[in-house]
Amino acid sequence: MKTQLSDNDVQQMLRIASGATLGFTISKAMDWPNPIFFTLYPILLLGLVADLNGHIIRQFLAATVFPAMVVLVVYGLFGTHPLLITPLIAATFAFLFWQMSKGTLFLFGAFSLVGLSLQLHFASYSNDGIDIYPLVISNIGAILLALGIAFALHLIFPDRAPRTPPPKVSKDQASIRHEVILCTTVATLSFAVFQTFDLVDSISAQAASILILFPLCWKGATMSGWQRALGTLIGCNLALLAQLVLLNYSDTLFFASFSLWILVFFISRQHVLGGGVAGTGFGVLTTFGILYGQSLSPQQDIIYSALYRFSSVVVAIALSLCVIYVVHSLLNKFQPTRHHTFT
Repeated sequence: MKTQLSDNDVQQMLRIASGATLGFTISKAMDWPNPIFFTLYPILLLGLVADLNGHIIRQFLAATVFPAMVVLVVYGLFGTHPLLITPLIAATFAFLFWQMSKGTLFLFGAFSLVGLSLQLHFASYSNDGIDIYPLVISNIGAILLALGIAFALHLIFPDRAPRTPPPKVSKDQASIRHEVILCTTVATLSFAVFQTFDLVDSISAQAASILILFPLCWKGATMSGWQRALGTLIGCNLALLAQLVLLNYSDTLFFASFSLWILVFFISRQHVLGGGVAGTGFGVLTTFGILYGQSLSPQQDIIYSALYRFSSVVVAIALSLCVIYVVHSLLNKFQPTRHHTFT
């Protein structure tokens, strides 16, 4: 981990904080539905991607269309038939994790998984008044807005020096099979659980069960799970502190937006010093996106909301890690699915 910020790090911190605040402020000012998308996606794009180029933009645009088509067509047709929809969603997860494991389209797979998981979670409660079409439209609008915000902020806060591209990781076919089967199994079980039980308020837990899979292996998921739990704890406590500082002014958009900018800018320092990966700092940032996106106000009892999010995330991570370990151990017993990190 680095101990000193570079000029590029400071510029990225400014982009992350400004991007999250712009997405939150615009969605709230326009009274758009599902503001969680508009607050979270700029954090994901500007936090995980330090530079924009044609390859990244194409992946991001593809991640706009693909989840929307799956939710509208696949889930729209077969969502009420569990025995049909579950293997179809599993096949979709397998395709996305395969893209991530190969590496060339990692961002397409990662952003598609996040968008698809969030939309499937909300779409499963269509009988409770959640309409699937505004859900998909707001998700598409949020991604396009995040891309526009990222373009603008890269112009306003450009890097001061060229960045070194990350080294490419070489994997054998057995490792790719291992990662795809492992992650698909855990993601499908998560999907089935959240479809079966009434967990409409557990969007943080649903997202955590997917995000800890991004390292694609047991060793990486263990570290990712710990960092996400710690990040959620810190994020919830800082959001509670913001509620106490703002008091009755938290329903004033200017003060809520300003507090979000301060919090995100402060935590993004930890994120960029850690290499800009999905670590503890990133867990705090995404927690801010979810809590603020679902409105910070005295009327919504954010104390209960924050405590419930942390407890549900910890449970989801613990159960997911148990499943990951079991599947990882089984796959490593066979040479065709043995992971390269196996010792």
